[in-house]
Amino acid sequence: MSRSLTVTIARDGSGYAATCPALEVASPGDSISEARNNIKAALELYFGAATLGEINGGIKDEVYVRQVEVTAA
Repeated sequence: MSRSLTVTIARDGSGYAATCPALEVASPGDSISEARNNIKAALELYFGAATLGEINGGIKDEVYVRQVEVTAA
């Protein structure tokens, strides 16, 4: 079974952090490409280890990625 999930990748110190907000799974990498490959591997491990009930109950159906403007002191 194949699933399409949203993944965010952000600089984190000297590397990158990839996160899948729908499952709250994260993985680091030294480059964007490595972080992408690592999050894909982490998600495949998740789907390989989780029960169908855990998968269906754990996936957030609606995930929104938006920018917000805030005032910082």
